Amino acid sequence: MGHRERLLAGARVCLYERGYTRTTARDIVAASDTNLASIGYHFGSKEALLTAALVQAFEEWGVEIDRVLRDGTQPDLLDRLESMWSGLVESFGTHRPLWVAGIEAFALAEHLPVLREQLADSYSRARPALAAFVIRDGGENVSDGTRRALGSFLLALMIGLTVQRLLDPEAAPSGKELARALQLIVGAINTPTGD
Repeated sequence: MGHRERLLAGARVCLYERGYTRTTARDIVAASDTNLASIGYHFGSKEALLTAALVQAFEEWGVEIDRVLRDGTQPDLLDRLESMWSGLVESFGTHRPLWVAGIEAFALAEHLPVLREQLADSYSRARPALAAFVIRDGGENVSDGTRRALGSFLLALMIGLTVQRLLDPEAAPSGKELARALQLIVGAINTPTGD
């Protein structure tokens, strides 16, 4: 394993143990058994290295979630959504440090354009996969705008669920509760108000 890979691995360890904002360049060097100059040579800055490690960790987590999405073979959309949300909730147990570091990074993205750009790019890749989970059989009649809106809606629910799980895991909804809530919302939309 070369310096670049060792730096990424060390940065990832630091992200999980210390978080994004509390990790120093010296922490990364100690965790990767490299030197300070190699951070600048391979990444340009500590922030660029931490961002690369964070994006890499989220992409690996995304592979896990993709498996959950692919396993959602139930013909009923509500059952598939419940399955997806339950898988997401389950993944928080093993990936909590990643999400804590991610939330820290979201706050820093306002002041670090490269971080914002990389996070936005990863969201752009996530939206179509999430939309495809809802739209079965190719969805030839579904516009790109609708696909983007569906993916964005599911992404917003995932992020909101993540924050709730981090702050108040006991009160955060389960996959079943989210599916039931969505069912109630759709029912309320489809029910005439009598005006």
